[in-house]
Amino acid sequence: MVVKRNKRPVRTLAQGRPPTVQKPKSISRKATRGLINTIHQLEKKKAQAVAKGDKAAEVAADSEISSLGGIQKYQQASLQGQRNDRGGDSSRVLMEWLKPKFHTSGLTADGSLRMLEVGALSITNECSNSGFFDMERIDLNSQGHGILQQDFMKKPLPVNDTDTFDIISLSLVLNFVPNAQGRGDMLLRTLDFLKKPHATGPHDAFPCLFLVLPAPCVTNSRYMDEPLLERIMQALGYMKTHSKTTQKLVYYLWRRTSPTPTKVPAFRKAELRSGSTRNNFSIVLSSSTL
Repeated sequence: MVVKRNKRPVRTLAQGRPPTVQKPKSISRKATRGLINTIHQLEKKKAQAVAKGDKAAEVAADSEISSLGGIQKYQQASLQGQRNDRGGDSSRVLMEWLKPKFHTSGLTADGSLRMLEVGALSITNECSNSGFFDMERIDLNSQGHGILQQDFMKKPLPVNDTDTFDIISLSLVLNFVPNAQGRGDMLLRTLDFLKKPHATGPHDAFPCLFLVLPAPCVTNSRYMDEPLLERIMQALGYMKTHSKTTQKLVYYLWRRTSPTPTKVPAFRKAELRSGSTRNNFSIVLSSSTL
């Protein structure tokens, strides 16, 4: 008589991990988009309430954000969107653009280029793994080792050129700034942290700014389109070298070609396209002398 043995379940490494490091439950595509959009809208409501001095409305918006899980839940949704089956992380596009430049200039993966990643969610994205960059990662709410908890708008200014960067990444960051003037201020502040442009050199792709936005910010806004975005960036001393538009995102690489301008022209919020289905994304720059 053969005695049947109960098969022991096969245990994976993930099953053996303590609960504190288990992977979070996957969020569906629809739920991911809905959560991110809702928190964006609530952050805008909060910013408007703060501007008006409406404390009750500010507290109400904060309460709603907290009920959804706050910034931690937003970041979980964002990380979910970086999975390969959701399109992968945006820095893959950046590396597709830069690798030919590295090849022609003979640059090796020696970490000689300094990169500031604003709104970093991971230390294992394509740029981090490439070996070309000495990475500095910051985020308002750091989710782990290797990412400094810091507000880019409050980051101490560089003391000298060695503290500046060859490239800054603003991937799905600018759209999270709750007001148009704040977005303009953020773009202007990138000039403080980028190296000065050079007329010639072996790495003519740098210094540069990698900018990623939800596609509707540019393709379906009442107040923003690509020609206007180009004019704003040109006024700051940037030239567009690469761009890519997908159904969900727009990717740009802007090379800094001019020193910090002594005077910035004004770019105000003005309707470019009408229609009830348009969104209200905009960027405002106040006329100022630097």
